[in-house]
Amino acid sequence: MIFQGLYNTTMQWAAHRHAERYLAFVSFIESIFFPVPTAMMLAPMAMAKPDRAVRLAIIATLTSVGGGVLGYFIGAFAMDMVEPLLVTVGYIDKYHTAVAWFTEWGFWAVIIAGFSPIPFKLFTLSAGALNMALLPFILAALLGRSAHFFMVALLMAWAGPKMEPTIKKYIEWIGWLMIVVVLIIYFFIKK
Repeated sequence: MIFQGLYNTTMQWAAHRHAERYLAFVSFIESIFFPVPTAMMLAPMAMAKPDRAVRLAIIATLTSVGGGVLGYFIGAFAMDMVEPLLVTVGYIDKYHTAVAWFTEWGFWAVIIAGFSPIPFKLFTLSAGALNMALLPFILAALLGRSAHFFMVALLMAWAGPKMEPTIKKYIEWIGWLMIVVVLIIYFFIKK
């Protein structure tokens, strides 16, 4: 049972006394290079401690935007060094999509990035590489990331404890279903 073990481990981490620090760290680095979405950590934390959901969403938002600002500066001053890495890890097409979104929507692209399947880190790099004004970037990142993280945290705080027995019972099915959904999304993005 692959997903049952992962679920139990994640719930233990979510209840750990340093969980908020781990969340802050993951959220910060996810906006620069880390491949695991912050919501994967935020959701079980909000479910394990529903009374702290707002605090957790604030931590995730502020550290994600902080990491985003660092990603912005990397894009502004070191994009030539980062681009070969994007090719290596298979993100170059998604990076070009992010650039196209910026060209078309500018400020709104950063807000939309909070909910898109394209990793947020590509938008932080793109914003810097395309010399988007820093203050509008920060404002858009705050709006997009806070909307995303508050939605995840509050939904899990509200529904998570009620759903936990069902989630535990069907975690293997849910896990495999999520893999299928991710593969389908990946297939459509590649097309």
